[in-house]
Amino acid sequence: MVKKFFNFSLVFIDDRSNINCVMKEQTTKERILEAAEELMLEKSFHSVGLKQILDTVKVPKGSFYYYFESKEQFGAEMMKHYMGEVSVRKREQLLSKEMESDPLKRLFAYLDGSIDLIQEAPGKFPCLALKLASEVSDLNETMCKELAKGFEDWTRIYQEVLNEAVEKKALPADFDTESEAKIIQDLWSGAIHRAVINRDVEPVRHAVDFIKARISSMTA
Repeated sequence: MVKKFFNFSLVFIDDRSNINCVMKEQTTKERILEAAEELMLEKSFHSVGLKQILDTVKVPKGSFYYYFESKEQFGAEMMKHYMGEVSVRKREQLLSKEMESDPLKRLFAYLDGSIDLIQEAPGKFPCLALKLASEVSDLNETMCKELAKGFEDWTRIYQEVLNEAVEKKALPADFDTESEAKIIQDLWSGAIHRAVINRDVEPVRHAVDFIKARISSMTA
């Protein structure tokens, strides 16, 4: 299960009850977003109705329009929320030196974990962003922008762990970390799509093996 993280904005007021109110409101908004994420991962963006989301979290319809002006704006916020949470998890697993001091071992362990995700539920997307990418690409411009930002952030995280490997001389100084990070993101994304269509983990396994062999062949 994805670990949840909540970021509450600073409120420059003296009344502590108002701060508690703000925190309660944000928690309700988080509940709506998270319920929608789970439902849409199982179904799709367009097949999940507002009533189904609100019934799941047991909040009135007015609560939705208090936080979101439209389903399009809601979709963009949901995508931003989801991409942000996954980025936090990626940073924990890929950039935390407490887990493993060797950056390449961290990267390879993370990639191997994607194989496990597919094996747990064959034929189902383990990632909401990849599932919704093709569905909303020609229908919802605001969601597309959030998706693009999120994928760029994920690519930067891969680049950061590769940069660390260069700094530690595990990779050569002229190693193109930016290009390699893009290759990792693109191969992984494409392999996930094919694995879901084929209901077979092999595309992800092949992609992971290729990435690991490619990087290992360049180690300093």
